[in-house]
Amino acid sequence: MNQNYQASPNFDQVYNRYKVQVEQRLTSFIIGKKPSSVYEPIRYVLGSGGKRFRAVLVLLSCEAVGGKMSRALDAAAAIEILHNFTLVHDDVMDHADLRRGILTVHKKWDENVAILSGDEMIAQAYRAILETKSHRLEQILDVYTDALAQVCEGQGLDKEFEMRKNITLNDYFQMIAKKTGRAIAAAVEIGALIGGGTMQQVAALRKYGERLGKAFQIKDDMLDIIGDTKEFGKNIGGDIREGKKTYLLLKALERAKGNDRKILQAIISGNGFTKSRIEQVRNIYERSGALDSAKREMTRSTNQAQQAIIELPSSRAVSMLIWLSHWLLGRSS
Repeated sequence: MNQNYQASPNFDQVYNRYKVQVEQRLTSFIIGKKPSSVYEPIRYVLGSGGKRFRAVLVLLSCEAVGGKMSRALDAAAAIEILHNFTLVHDDVMDHADLRRGILTVHKKWDENVAILSGDEMIAQAYRAILETKSHRLEQILDVYTDALAQVCEGQGLDKEFEMRKNITLNDYFQMIAKKTGRAIAAAVEIGALIGGGTMQQVAALRKYGERLGKAFQIKDDMLDIIGDTKEFGKNIGGDIREGKKTYLLLKALERAKGNDRKILQAIISGNGFTKSRIEQVRNIYERSGALDSAKREMTRSTNQAQQAIIELPSSRAVSMLIWLSHWLLGRSS
């Protein structure tokens, strides 16, 4: 951890100010646009809330290397639009009914609308990032495009794993590095490029993002089984219903025996899902120590993220990046 790090009681307020600026920038890209069949679902998605932490990461990483936050606002909006695109399409593939406590796009409209609106979001995201004023725009676009490609590859692996029974924890980590970690790493990498960071600073922030993404996904895995539907904003147990190979499932499989193992194998085979099965699996995760293992893995990854930026010049932005890693570790949604 950065030796000069000290949590400030006003970090929440600063974060919210950045978030408001991101919200305003997002609105500017979609306000009043037609046809409504395309843009109304986009406004619905982008207006449904969310932490906006990937966008804020762009702003903080820009400031962490000495840049002006205002120069990174368009890129921050692009990263946020990219993230929301993935949610719209993922919800279709995962047959999800709720997102952020409201109906998913394909449930409120239909799958065709969700697919088309998601595609348009990618176009708008590129339009946003092209507004960025930087002599490194080619590099920024390269990082952004690579993130988009890897997110899609990661989602492909996630769906592929649902059909396979021989997935290892190493396979899982490779998948989440693409599906979750790459977009978060791209957010801080792009911010650092806009801010004029050195190669070493850009690399340090990219590593921070990769480790943070790992911790973030494992936390998501946990919330799917131990979270509260109202706080989490999604129905609990979705990963079990879809047969997803999460950290918890794979770790529990390493340790479970007897009837516990049979239940987990039934989940992998996609057989006999019921609501009572969620409680059974939750208990197995506790008995096997998989939940405790997940918590340790999250803490380790978070510490590695913090360690990655220890050499950056001390600043409020760096302190907030460390604070943000703690905050994400304790989130309930």
